[in-house]
Amino acid sequence: MTLQISQRGKQYLKTAETLLRSAKAVTDQAIADQLKALADNYERRAEKASRDDAEKALARAAATAESEWIA
Repeated sequence: MTLQISQRGKQYLKTAETLLRSAKAVTDQAIADQLKALADNYERRAEKASRDDAEKALARAAATAESEWIA
């Protein structure tokens, strides 16, 4: 199953990309490593947000279909 990236997930990915660009520009390796770790965290958040948003959309669609079927 291919997961579509939700709008919220796209925002997390945008933040991750910004953090990675900053990590490349920093000369202090310890700070660069921290920025990269933060970027990884935001990438995980993007995946989770997209999964959660897809589940919510599916639940809404199922509820709508059920209410139409009952009516």
